[in-house]
Amino acid sequence: MKKPLTKAEEQVMQTLWKLGKGGLRDVTDAMPEPKPHANTVATILKILAEKDFVTIEPIGRVNLYWPKISKEEYSEQSMEYIAKAYFNGSFSNVISFLVENKNISINDLELLIKHLKNK
Repeated sequence: MKKPLTKAEEQVMQTLWKLGKGGLRDVTDAMPEPKPHANTVATILKILAEKDFVTIEPIGRVNLYWPKISKEEYSEQSMEYIAKAYFNGSFSNVISFLVENKNISINDLELLIKHLKNK
């Protein structure tokens, strides 16, 4: 599994996943308010490339960035990390935690069970 992203890195990745591909200005402009400074975004993109989450392609004097990993792949890795790190690797423990803390409704559980039965 890749190293988990920081909150700032994840925010940049969320933007890249929405854009698909873009230059620094595209990424910065697409970020939610309050927008980080372009230098901050450039640094984060460089870190994401070092972590192997982003591809950088120099085109003239600018760089083009795009995700190397899909949002779905990252979500799966994140869920596996959470389950292993906090719930002894058990997804049923994750669901139990959500139920106990009222983060998931009975209706949501019923939909989950229906979805699992259909698979």
